Formats: sequence, C-alpha cells, structure tokens
Amino acid sequence: VLCEQRYINKMSEPVRVLVTGAAGQIAYSLIFMIARGEMFGADQPVILHLLEIPKAMGALNGVVMEIEDCALPLVHGVVPTDDAEVAFKGVNYCIMVGAFPRLPGMERKDLLEKNAEIFKTQGAILDKVGAKDVKVVVVGNPANTNCLILQTCAPSIPKENFSALTRLDHNRAKSQIAKRAEAGVADVRNVIIWGNHSSTQYPDVSHAVVSKAGSEQPVLSALDNDWLRGDFITTVQKRGAAIIEARKLSSAASAAKAITDHMRDWVKGTAEGEYVSMAVASDGSYGIEEGVYYSFPVTTSGGAYTIVQGLAVDEFSRHKMDLTKQELFEERQTAFSFLNIA
Repeated sequence: VLCEQRYINKMSEPVRVLVTGAAGQIAYSLIFMIARGEMFGADQPVILHLLEIPKAMGALNGVVMEIEDCALPLVHGVVPTDDAEVAFKGVNYCIMVGAFPRLPGMERKDLLEKNAEIFKTQGAILDKVGAKDVKVVVVGNPANTNCLILQTCAPSIPKENFSALTRLDHNRAKSQIAKRAEAGVADVRNVIIWGNHSSTQYPDVSHAVVSKAGSEQPVLSALDNDWLRGDFITTVQKRGAAIIEARKLSSAASAAKAITDHMRDWVKGTAEGEYVSMAVASDGSYGIEEGVYYSFPVTTSGGAYTIVQGLAVDEFSRHKMDLTKQELFEERQTAFSFLNIA
C-alpha cells in the first residue's frame, strides 16, 4: 500500500484529452493507448472526454464499460457525451478523429462540404469553451483542410496549436524503407511527408538515412533510385486504399499508433538529430505560401514545433511539392466558398 501511495504521489495533475468519433474503430485502439500512458507518459493521469453522435452513444457506453473494466490507474475520469460543449470544455488536447465519411459515389467536393459545416461548428465551440493553450490534431479526412476550417473558426487559439495527421504516412514511409533495406524501422530516420494527407502527398527520402551493420548511409545511396522515385512513392500514397481493399475496413491500429506518436513527440519532444512529419500552418517555408495546413519536416521541443529549414529541394521534389500545394489551396477555396469565408 505504501509503495502504491508513493507512486500516486509522483503523478502529475490530470490533463483532459478529447477524442471525437470515440466509438469508431480508430478510437477503439487509440483510447487505450492514451489510457496506458503511451501518449503522455506513465506518470501523467488523464480525464478522457469522449464525443460521439447521438445514435452511437450506445456503442460509446460499451467502450466506457471496457475502460472501467481495464482498471487503468492513469484514468482519473471519463466524460462520454454527444454534447460538443461538454466535450470541448476545458480540454488540454483535442484529437479530432470524427468526420463525415466518404460514401460510395461521393465527390471530394461533396466530402469537403459535409465536413466544412461540422468543423466550422466544432471550431466555434472549441473557441468558446476550450483551453486557450489546447493542442489539436485533426485526423478525420480531408484532414488538412478540416484542420484549416477548425482553426479559422477558433480565432482566439493560436494557429500554431493546430495540426493535421501525416504521421501515419511518415511511419508507412519509414517501414517501407526499412523493409527494402533489410533494416529495423528504428534504423531509418528523417523521411519526410510533404503536403496533403491524400494521394498527392510526397514521401521524400532525399535527406533520409539508414543504419546497417553499424554504418549510417543516405537512403539515396543505399537503395535503388528507380524504386525510390516510383513504387516507393505510390505504395505510401495508396497504402490506405490497399488496406481497405485487404481488410474491407480502413486503417485503425496503425492510425491510432500514428496519432500517439504525433502527440507524444509534440508534447515530449523529438529525438536529437531526428525530424518527423506534421501538417502545420504554412508560413512561406519551402515556397508554401501562408493559408493552408501543409505537412513539413519538424522538430519539437518544449511543446512547440519548428519547421526544419534549409533542406535542399531538387527539381523532382519541387514538382511533387507544388502539386500537393495546389490541391490544398483548391480544397481551401472550395471549403471556404461553402462557409462564405473570404
């Protein structure tokens, strides 16, 4: 008992973590990763805010029962709700998994229109009741533009506190390089995902390195260039579709792991000499004008990210980076037209 009491005394004050779409399959993996301390650490208690639509509340109550039955010491409270004001109130971290899904026959602009209204409403509520230092990662697609809408509609919260998930693409790229090089994933670092979380994203290994037999070498030297500029890129770009084709369901566990990686690194910091991919507010870096959430290589420290500067960009990369930039600005124009935002 004394040992347990000492352990509890070392714990921090609980943080409030919101997961939207909380009865969905991504959340079903993600919630338990958070609750076990994989996101914020083994000494950081959490109060879970779980938001769902009314018709999914029955399933969410089942998730809550499972959380209870796990008897997880880091879980200091659970707030299951279909009321967004209750869900967003005072939260320190928002993980926006919920979004309107793309249905068969639906055009991308139709998906943008559906989600524009959802994220406009949620942004206004976050602005009203959320903590002003809240950190937000948007997962629901189209994630980059949903993030832009959310941030635009929450003007009292700094735009640097918003991000969209491209860590899943980053992890996929690392894994493909490791597999091809017959190395461990921990031996691969500094792959980059540029741009949109869509099929226009650009997985770039121009600055990546891989360690083999105690020696570190550039990926461009270690692997075949034709594969790196061909099948590697398309495999990463289309991996989500390949998983749907195989499972008849979208990525869930890998998405939850990527969300955990994204938020953990943002809060705890990246390793020395390593950068990761996050979709963050564009600021002119690498010729990406302000006004979209674009995936860049970043380092993180003290709860803040910094876009890595000064990386050389060749003609092949420039073309790929501009294509995905163009798509993001087109998405912005389409979404803002639905919301009557200039």
